[in-house]
Amino acid sequence: MIQLNSSAIPSSNPKKVVIGMSGGVDSSVAAWMLKEQGYEVVGLFMKNWEDDDNDEHCSARQDWLDVVSVADLIGIDVEAVNFAAEYRERVFAEFLREYAAGRTPNPDVLCNTEIKFKAFLDHAMSLGADAIATGHYARARHENGSVQLLKALDASKDQSYFLHRLTQQQLANVLFPLGEIPKTEVRKIAEKIGLHNAKKKDSTGICFIGERPFREFLNRYLPREPGPIKTLEGKVVGGHMGLAFFTLGQRKGIGLGGSQDGTGDAWYVARKDVANKTLYVVQSHEHPWLLANTFDAIDASWVADSAPVSGNYSAKIRYRQADSACGFNPGSEISKFSLSFPESQWAVTPGQSAVLYDGDVCLGGGIISA
Repeated sequence: MIQLNSSAIPSSNPKKVVIGMSGGVDSSVAAWMLKEQGYEVVGLFMKNWEDDDNDEHCSARQDWLDVVSVADLIGIDVEAVNFAAEYRERVFAEFLREYAAGRTPNPDVLCNTEIKFKAFLDHAMSLGADAIATGHYARARHENGSVQLLKALDASKDQSYFLHRLTQQQLANVLFPLGEIPKTEVRKIAEKIGLHNAKKKDSTGICFIGERPFREFLNRYLPREPGPIKTLEGKVVGGHMGLAFFTLGQRKGIGLGGSQDGTGDAWYVARKDVANKTLYVVQSHEHPWLLANTFDAIDASWVADSAPVSGNYSAKIRYRQADSACGFNPGSEISKFSLSFPESQWAVTPGQSAVLYDGDVCLGGGIISA
């Protein structure tokens, strides 16, 4: 039997655990592990999006069937709950506001804060749960009455970046069964116990967009606001249909060839002037407009419920990125801070999350400001 690390279990020793199940292999194996530990496990399938029930890109129906199949195999009760209204109000509306303002948000971070660890947590507690669990790759360490959020031992799958806005109250009764095992082992367990979804492909991208083209999706919800594409010298080299469809550092899909200045080099999105609906591009991956050693962040959220002291830490400014050494300087307001890096950071993108770490401990973070 695979043992859960005791540091991941609240001292109250919960007996009934409600686990979020998506139909994927991770949450399925996590549910089995909890059952093996002797917990009374209830699976909860969250439906957070309704607009595309009959769309080829929406897998909700199949995911629910997968959840039911897994629950039957491992012998647990399961129910479905619809959080679509909460998701649209708390996550999707903010997503559209940010894109309309020219920023690039990360809705998965907000979904964890507002849905998976708020609406879901509240619902689970109404069912009499002592704790909730998810298939996230992360760890929670309980010490001296507080909780630390730690990276997963499988660095390639660590998801603490997406969980950095969780509070002490939210983390107090959460289990992360997969935090100390590698993804390869998760798949082996799934095959060993006969889960039909053992080889199911991991979901990628933003949950409500699925595998559909991103621009196609945004076209349905945001108006087109065309404008010029210019070089930093002000030369018009093309046109665009809306700044919302572009993000800093973007190379593909700009609609420009590589011969505008005769060099043949690729173009990169370097800046967005929302007021004048202008997209600025450069023709060098290492152009100064794409590099930054310092930036500010707003809307800070700290796992310990208070900002860390100023000093040297590490940070991620996007999920798929190795930690970068940085200096942390808290602002005069608790909701703001600044980061400085000895090595230039590429394409620092307003709207994205800057997440601070002290070794394996995720301290929290904020939203990169323009």
